[in-house]
Amino acid sequence: MGRRRPRGRDVSGILLLDKPVAITSNDALQRVKRIYQAAKAGHTGSLDPLADGLLPVCLGAATKLSAFLLDADKKYRVRARLGVTTTTADAEGEVLEERPAEHVTEEAVRSVLPRFTGDIDQVPPMYSALKHKGQRLYKLAREGVEVEREPRRVHIYALALGELALPEFELEVHCSKGTYVRTLVEDIGEALGCGAHVTALRRTAVGPYGEERMVTWQTVEAAAEEGLDALDALLLPLDTALGGWPEVRLSADTAYYLKRGQPVLVPKAPTSGWVRLYDQAQRFIGVGEVEDDGRIAPRRLMTNS
Repeated sequence: MGRRRPRGRDVSGILLLDKPVAITSNDALQRVKRIYQAAKAGHTGSLDPLADGLLPVCLGAATKLSAFLLDADKKYRVRARLGVTTTTADAEGEVLEERPAEHVTEEAVRSVLPRFTGDIDQVPPMYSALKHKGQRLYKLAREGVEVEREPRRVHIYALALGELALPEFELEVHCSKGTYVRTLVEDIGEALGCGAHVTALRRTAVGPYGEERMVTWQTVEAAAEEGLDALDALLLPLDTALGGWPEVRLSADTAYYLKRGQPVLVPKAPTSGWVRLYDQAQRFIGVGEVEDDGRIAPRRLMTNS
């Protein structure tokens, strides 16, 4: 019995979608997949419906690289309001408590930020996609159930205070994967003695990608009216997901063996770490890792041909 052929186009590339507010990341993904008529698609880390900004959508072979973007650092621009805490730590939740915030000054806000840089421990919020005994936490939260969550270690590379109009303030956040910006804002509010919640959140960078390369949904729809070629012109090449990783150029022979799963020795290649692999025609063929003996082992290949 023959293998069933996938439905949809065999199109590969990365769309840096500027996700609008009020739709889920999965809704955005399905819209992109449908408009591109793509056989395969995936995104690289959910954004809350309240949040907008950068949502890299991987089509076709690019889905093999999505894990590297999931693990990448992220940047956010967040607006917060002091004096009010909510069930979801953002403006969509019900108000839990209101406390005076008139005592908070710009100097006070600046003084607490260093406490939240570097390695910090966060307790994941109940309104998150983490699972407890097979169930998403946010589903349990909607049923009024709260379970104990273990703190998680994350890294905050930088916190910069932006626009300030107390009781509201804006932060630029550069953080590791797994960071909950809503929890960060809540914790800053507690450090200031009045609580806080997120009123607006925008993701501005994922790994090597920044705001300047984002594409709005309106741009995608306009390209769709012109046809598939115009849509495909919005896609970035697969290897752009790997940022400044070293490149390794393979000869015809080494490419042959590597594509068949065998580690290969490449003269003048890096001596450690992850690398981008290219064949003799300078085509990107996948990701490799340098082993202890100096050979490069295939880790994620775009093709087996």
